[in-house]
Amino acid sequence: MDALSELGLVGMFVAAFGAATILPLGSEVVFVGLLTAGSEVISLWLVASIGNTLGSAVNYYLGLNYGEPLAKRMLRMSDNTYAKAESMFQRWGKWTLLLAWVPVIGDPLTLVAGALKVQLRFFLVAVLISKSSRYGLIAWRFFLPLGTIFFPIIILIRASRLI
Repeated sequence: MDALSELGLVGMFVAAFGAATILPLGSEVVFVGLLTAGSEVISLWLVASIGNTLGSAVNYYLGLNYGEPLAKRMLRMSDNTYAKAESMFQRWGKWTLLLAWVPVIGDPLTLVAGALKVQLRFFLVAVLISKSSRYGLIAWRFFLPLGTIFFPIIILIRASRLI
């Protein structure tokens, strides 16, 4: 992770993108490391949010084209994990994607969204809201004055109008 931190925003993008796919990366460590090193908060937040959303789009594509067999065999997703993600979709519908930020279950949700053919535009907006909220809260919690939490919320409200 130190190597990714040394690459600045490019490293942040790679870590965020990879963390949303099947790669065993944790983008939060790079995010906090770059914030601690003095990176500009809004740029870092945008790059992390976009990278993580695009990584989730890879999962969506894989689910759309290969679905459950890929998830279980190639990605080594357990029957239980896939069933949980599918059950959440059956119960809550496409709004389940607002939980895409949650560790362990978030990535399977994005794959199942593809397998269930959720509209791509909705997918991208919902996942962007989810992922950017997480990075916004991390930045706010550790590095920003209280008032600046409203910036990500305003952006998310405007983005939700695209749905």
